[in-house]
Amino acid sequence: MRLRLGILGAGHFGRFHALKAAKGPRFEFIGLHDASPERAALVAGEASCPALSAEEVIGRADAVIVAAPTAFHHGLAHAALSAGRHVLVEKPIAATLEQADDLVALARAKGVVLQVGQLERFSGGMRALRQEGGLAAQIGRPLYMEAIRIAPFRPRSLDVSVVLDLMIHDLDLALALAGSPLVGVDAVGASIASPTIDIANARLRFGNGAAATITASRVSLHMERRLRLFGSEGYLNLDHLKREMILVRKGEGEALEEVPGHGLSRTAWAESDSLEAEHASFAAACLDGAPVEADGTAGRAALDAALRVEAAVRASLEAALPG
Repeated sequence: MRLRLGILGAGHFGRFHALKAAKGPRFEFIGLHDASPERAALVAGEASCPALSAEEVIGRADAVIVAAPTAFHHGLAHAALSAGRHVLVEKPIAATLEQADDLVALARAKGVVLQVGQLERFSGGMRALRQEGGLAAQIGRPLYMEAIRIAPFRPRSLDVSVVLDLMIHDLDLALALAGSPLVGVDAVGASIASPTIDIANARLRFGNGAAATITASRVSLHMERRLRLFGSEGYLNLDHLKREMILVRKGEGEALEEVPGHGLSRTAWAESDSLEAEHASFAAACLDGAPVEADGTAGRAALDAALRVEAAVRASLEAALPG
């Protein structure tokens, strides 16, 4: 059985979705829509599918990927869910928490899948982390996390801040790894090359005592994507670009003189296709009833954290104004 899939939005990332969906073994790609007829025709030609109206995509599909700009996420996803279609909506799930709540409630009422495009959950690094036995088996209860995600400036996705563009990936991971509600947020940031926040640093506190520091920038000279985790039983350093994970654990691995009673081990992974894995997960949820990775509730939590970070950045900037 194959899933009749349509795509709403054929911009930078929508194009990647379309090209991947056209080859998806569990998809029958019925077509795509974009607000720009020229853009829709271009990407439809690349993906060998028809360019359709939004109504035609929703009408012909069993499931829809919403890859339009954030301001349109709620309207398009709401229309698809109302028609009883499964939805994979790019992150952030919506522009406001009220919109996110509406989508979560509608998906539940219609009995359909609502998945949010928190793509980092499907990265080779996170899969390697899970294959090693899970976080708890490796380093015990999370105590402190540090995530860094920086990249050179690119004139796209400027309709949202770096918090909703890049940091939201690590906010989602921090929430999932902490396994506890977010109870406090402090943040600083600045606008450098766009009207919105381009660089931000957030300090998070969770109900179980865990803490996290997350840095995101889209105005750096190089790329860096790292995750460091400190737990009750050890330490983990995951480098997404080098595709390497270093574990320091009690009584395991190569003995470390610097940390008595602890050992070091390394894990590497081959380059993998995160988007392909995300599509496979979505198809499995729709066709097989598999658990939804990054469901609407998780997407809502990530949006809530991102909006709280943005508010904290704005407060810090206002506090710094003279007089």
